[in-house]
Amino acid sequence: MSAVLRHVPGVVGVDEAGRGPLAGPVVAAAVVLPDGPLPDGLNDSKKLSPRRRGELARRIRSEARWAVAEASVEEIDRLNILQAALLAMRRAVEALGLPEAEVLVDGDRLPAGLRGRAVVRGDATYACIAAASILAKEHRDRLMLRLAQDHPGYGFERHFGYPTPDHLEALRRLGPCPIHRRSFGPCREALDQASAGR
Repeated sequence: MSAVLRHVPGVVGVDEAGRGPLAGPVVAAAVVLPDGPLPDGLNDSKKLSPRRRGELARRIRSEARWAVAEASVEEIDRLNILQAALLAMRRAVEALGLPEAEVLVDGDRLPAGLRGRAVVRGDATYACIAAASILAKEHRDRLMLRLAQDHPGYGFERHFGYPTPDHLEALRRLGPCPIHRRSFGPCREALDQASAGR
């Protein structure tokens, strides 16, 4: 499937993972792919099996220039999820140390201070953005597996913080833990229930 992706060597591809979950940080990756053929099977991370995504992530990390950055739960609650995602993207690009580079960002917003453009469905259009989507997703999933050990009972190792029925049930039963996004509706409702003495 990599043949359908546009390969623009030297351009920074940027994508994020974790805008929809109720818990955990939002993670962004920035990737500059080298000249030459693309990794076989490179695609938007959402279209890959976990095993294939892991294989591609290892290859991208070994062959490309890349950086990963986060915006914390506290920043998400303070800024809102969109602004936190844009902040994580800008941090990832800045961590690359290529201040003059052109960036291609997945979505419809270009983070402030970056030179380039936003591309709707960019992860299905540009190879560098697809590679960034893979690294962001892999980093966040591994982080949530670690956080699941620190906060047992919520099932983070299964749903990675997304609002699945079992996550919502655990949230109602246990209340929010420190990595829940308190500005998100289901977390606010669980806090209200806890303060009401339920």
